[in-house]
Amino acid sequence: MHTTDSSRWKHGHDFGWQFAGAERNTRRVLILAATMMVVEIIGGLKLHSMALFADGWHMATHVAAFVITVGAYAFARRHATDARYSFGTGKVAVLGAFTSAIVLGGIALFMAGESVNRLLHPLPIHFNEAIFVACLGLTVNIVSAVLLKDHHSHRDHHGHSHGHHHDLNLKAAYIHVIADAVTSVLAIVALTGGKYLGWTWLDPIMGIVGSGVIGQWAYGLVRDTNVILLDREPESSDLNLEIRKAIESDGDALITDLHIWQIGVQKFAAIVSVVAHDPKPPAAYKESLKEHEELVHVTVEVHQCQREEVCAA
Repeated sequence: MHTTDSSRWKHGHDFGWQFAGAERNTRRVLILAATMMVVEIIGGLKLHSMALFADGWHMATHVAAFVITVGAYAFARRHATDARYSFGTGKVAVLGAFTSAIVLGGIALFMAGESVNRLLHPLPIHFNEAIFVACLGLTVNIVSAVLLKDHHSHRDHHGHSHGHHHDLNLKAAYIHVIADAVTSVLAIVALTGGKYLGWTWLDPIMGIVGSGVIGQWAYGLVRDTNVILLDREPESSDLNLEIRKAIESDGDALITDLHIWQIGVQKFAAIVSVVAHDPKPPAAYKESLKEHEELVHVTVEVHQCQREEVCAA
């Protein structure tokens, strides 16, 4: 009985854990946000300021989003080598980003509704305490943004654009921080105008403006994540053309079916169906795609076109 070492013909779907730094920094931001949340809630109760108390619970929604982000990273890391996940766990982080985007959209709706209510039914504002906490919150958000800033290039080293090369899970957390920072800036402007100019209406107006900006960011994040979750080829991707160019360059091979989908950050899978009069082995066609390191899982099926048959595109 012959035995063969099949391990050389297998490849794993753990394409290298590349989010260790992002996970670590997100945990730090989670601690900062949770601390700020407690300060605002306790401060609101002690100072009898509903504005601070409400902002504390607003911060709680961001904390929940950061928990989702950290949880997605942890799950993807723990199951990175689990064979039950056919193409690895790269989409777990994308799913976390999509969930965070939904939370962000809920925050925008809540802010808009609360702002309209405050515009119709004004309440006395504790300007000094609110301005202090808003400044403190802005400082925390600036520190958090520095920790979360995604420095990954949006283009690979070949110079080809394939779309969604950044970590969408990290981007979701970053947008939450920036959204809170924008809210703090608008609050500082509105509260300063209300304190010194008596423009109390400015506070709810700024809330409505902020909710619109945050809602737009949430929509953009949902749009980016659903492309990956639904296995749709990104519109900005040129992989389709690059694969066809590489395989059909011999003048004989013709790609009759091509499927490309994203399975992680800068990681793509492809199924290619080739027809040729003098077909090469599948390995030869795979070799022609070797320069595209972002193609981490390629399946090629080859069919021979008989001479008497007409092989047309």
